[in-house]
Formats: sequence, structure tokens, C-alpha cells
Amino acid sequence: MVILVLNCGSSSIKYQVIDMNDASSKLLAKGLVERIGLPEGDLKHKPVGKEPFALHQPIPDHTTGIRLVLDALVNPEHGVISSLDELKAVGHRVAHGGEFFPQSALVNEDTKDKIRSLFEIAPLHNPPAIEGIVSIEKVLPGVPQVTAFDTSFHQTIPAHNYLYALPYEYYEKYRVRKYGFHGTSHKFVAREGAKMAGIDINNSKIITCHIGNGASITAVLNGKSFDTSMGFSPLDGLVMGTRCGQVDASAITYIGDKEHMSFADLNNMMNKKSGMQGLTGISSDMRDIDAAYNAGNEKAIVARDMYYARVKKYVGQYAAEMGGLDLIIFTGGVGENSKELRESICTNMEFMGMKFDREANMSVNGDDKILSTPDSKVKIAVIATNEELVIATDTYNLVKNL
Repeated sequence: MVILVLNCGSSSIKYQVIDMNDASSKLLAKGLVERIGLPEGDLKHKPVGKEPFALHQPIPDHTTGIRLVLDALVNPEHGVISSLDELKAVGHRVAHGGEFFPQSALVNEDTKDKIRSLFEIAPLHNPPAIEGIVSIEKVLPGVPQVTAFDTSFHQTIPAHNYLYALPYEYYEKYRVRKYGFHGTSHKFVAREGAKMAGIDINNSKIITCHIGNGASITAVLNGKSFDTSMGFSPLDGLVMGTRCGQVDASAITYIGDKEHMSFADLNNMMNKKSGMQGLTGISSDMRDIDAAYNAGNEKAIVARDMYYARVKKYVGQYAAEMGGLDLIIFTGGVGENSKELRESICTNMEFMGMKFDREANMSVNGDDKILSTPDSKVKIAVIATNEELVIATDTYNLVKNL
């Protein structure tokens, strides 16, 4: 079954085409549509086994962008299917499912209404997802669609971990609580890591570290999310590229009062002007921070030390919450590529039963790998995440018997 996986942003569409069956999966193509709604847009299409294809033209809306993707998929030179009839389903990544969706769901009017009802708490992420769904209804009418939510995996978190110590009426009225994000990534790497380490996922204590420009850590207890660092929004928890992460709320109200800032101004400051960018004034990209760190820039040194230390704090916290630890996994752009981050987090952790293999860590080159010594009680791994495969798998399982 050939499945198109879409991840629609406000001005972009990431996509993969995956051929699924009960026993295996095969990537056929992937690509990116960018600068939707701007005077000039871009399509970058990468078919497996063929030369990549690029297009530069105005792309006024998501429907136009998706039409261009579909044209590329059936093109005689760089296409991967002979007809759009071969596309049997479409899976969508949706950031926020609230409390409505503990698992992926078939698209119907009720599904769309519930996603729309969450626009207010996910204004940057959910509206583009609906754009993608409606666009597919226009260009591939009748093709079944599935929504996979970043929040679904975290719906197993117990109340004592997802509630905030605020007046309970705000949870009752507005559902203000921890939701968590990056769920498809945490779910995927926890399962892959357990297989690699020879651990029974249903009897395990795993910490998954998805570290990128956005970053979160999850305590996975017996295969289910038990706690996670992101909260009501993706702002909470770790220091990130432009997000501040965990901070005393009184510091924010104090700054707002002194600077005469509106709620919108404060939200923009915390989400887009803080984190590594705000601390250093250099960049939100850890590669730039690493270069400044190595050059002796004092702000970069303090910022990177803070970035690493916050990850380590959560590892200790979640190991304590679960009553131990069997496996820690690094994934995401920084987690998969930064040898320095992995070594910093795993150094001086022998008291937890963690023995780090520095030579194995230095030789990581895009491959999934065990980074602990054979006698380490806690296994350490780096695993490339594959959220699209999770979405395609859920899509396949929901539509194969329709």
C-alpha cells in the first residue's frame, strides 16, 4: 500500500511516500515545499534511485503545493508511481490532539472539528494541518486520510504528572495541563532502542532525549509515556534554539511589567527570542554555538553548559520518578549529531550504572549505535528518529481493512 505522509507547516509541506505492507516498508521519495504564500516558492523532490528535482515558482497556498507534489510523484522522469490511483491513503502529522486523541484517527468531520477546536492553544501548528487535510480532499477526493498527533503518545501520563498546581477550575474550564510533544519520535526510538538493547519494552525504564532546535525528554515506563519535559505548549522544559524552556513565571511577569509588554509580546519573547539565540546573541543553531564555544566566547560557553546541564537534570529526575533506568536514547538533530552533548550527559553517571563508551561515541556517523560498554547496567544508544514511518504505519493499520 503506497502512503503519502504530509507534515504541513504555516508556509511549508514536508512529505514522504512510503510503500507499506504487514512485514516491511520501503521509502519511495521524500521532499519539501517551502515559501508557500510568498512571491516565489520552492519544491525540492528527492526520489529514491533517481536524480532529485527542484521547482521554483509562486505557490500561493497549500492546495497548489500539494498538487505540485502529486505532479512530481507521477512525472515520467522523476516520479515514483505511474498513477495517482496508486496512492491508497494519506497520513498527516498534527501537533496537538488535546485530550481527544490518545491514538491516531481516521479523518472525518468530527476529527476536523476537534482539531479546529484546538486552534486557540496550537495557533501555529494545527491550522496548517487542517489546510493539508482539506487540500487532499480537493485533489484526491475519496482517498482515506489519517491524523497522527504529537500529543497522543503522552496521553498515558498520570494526572499527578500532567496537572499543574493551579486552581483546578482552569483545568476544568480550559483544559490547562501538560500535553507533551514529539510523541511520534519518542514512541519510535523507545521501541527501536529496546529492540537494539535486547530489552522487553513492556518491562522497561527508558529515557528518550529528542534534542534539536526544539527539544524534549520523555520518561517511557513499560513502553508508555510516564512524564515529559514539554508542557501545555512546546515552550516548557529544556533550553532550546529560541525557546527559554523552564523558567520562574514571576520572572516573566516582572519583565513584562518593567518593559510594558503585552501578553503577545511576552509570548513572542519566550518562544522566538530566548533560548540559545537570546542567551548568546549569536545564533539558535547549535553548530554556530559549538564554533563560538570552541573559540572561547564566554556567552556561548555559559549557554552550552546550561543547555547540556538541563538535559542531565531531566535524566536524573526521570530516573528517580521511574525508580531506575534501563536505557537512555539520544535522537533529533543535535542528539544524533553532537558527540559533545552525548558525552557531557553520560559523563560522571557511573553512580546510576551508566558506563559510557567514548570510542563508540566518537565513531557515530549517522548510524544507530549502542554507546555503552558491555558491562554497563544502563544501556546508552543513539537512534535516528523516523516520525514519518510511525505515521505511515498508523495510517496503514487504520485503512488496510476499510
